[in-house]
Amino acid sequence: MRHEPDVRLKAEAPGPAAAGLQGTGLAYGYVRGGPLFRGLDCRIGPGEVVGLGGPSGSGKSTLGRLLAGYLQPHEGQVTLDGGKLPDKGYHPVQLVFQHPEQAVNPRWTMKKVLEEGGGSEESLLQALGIAPQWLDRRPAELSGGELQRFCVARALGPRTRFLIADEMTAMLDAITQAQIWQVVLEQVERRGLGVLAISHDPQLLRRVCTRMMDWRGPAPEGSSGGS
Repeated sequence: MRHEPDVRLKAEAPGPAAAGLQGTGLAYGYVRGGPLFRGLDCRIGPGEVVGLGGPSGSGKSTLGRLLAGYLQPHEGQVTLDGGKLPDKGYHPVQLVFQHPEQAVNPRWTMKKVLEEGGGSEESLLQALGIAPQWLDRRPAELSGGELQRFCVARALGPRTRFLIADEMTAMLDAITQAQIWQVVLEQVERRGLGVLAISHDPQLLRRVCTRMMDWRGPAPEGSSGGS
């Protein structure tokens, strides 16, 4: 007999209750796999890095997509400062995927990719180790690490308020991983960026996060949900 999932997030952020990115009573599931989670509450405040670990299939990536507006919850709502997420124009919640080749138009130059996010300051590109000559290249002409640097730069556009980092540096070497996270943490400090860091690496989460979400409960049997 299939059990009902008992997945809860206890993740109250400091500050006013309405401030920040918040999910209330979220539920999401799949037709064949049943509910992935239900009654899920979470909040990410400005200027904090919230860590989310947990086993594969427990719905971490799904939660990230819900908070970024890529998916719509079957129940509950996602709000930003107490209001609805925008459905037009530049989205203030940006998601960086683990595999950057899935997130960019293969026909665009990298300069155009950055322009999609509102452009990036030269100092940010330098901090991320992006060489000027890469701007005229297309995604296939870059390595995975080089391409991910661009995806991070685009996501850190001037109008971004919250970043969902879904295994953002999992495929990168330790030096590149540290460099990218240093840049992100500087943005947190400088502009009050809020971050949800999703990772299977507990050591990384301990290093970069100000607090951890309490993600409890196994995924339903036979679930085909995301990680």
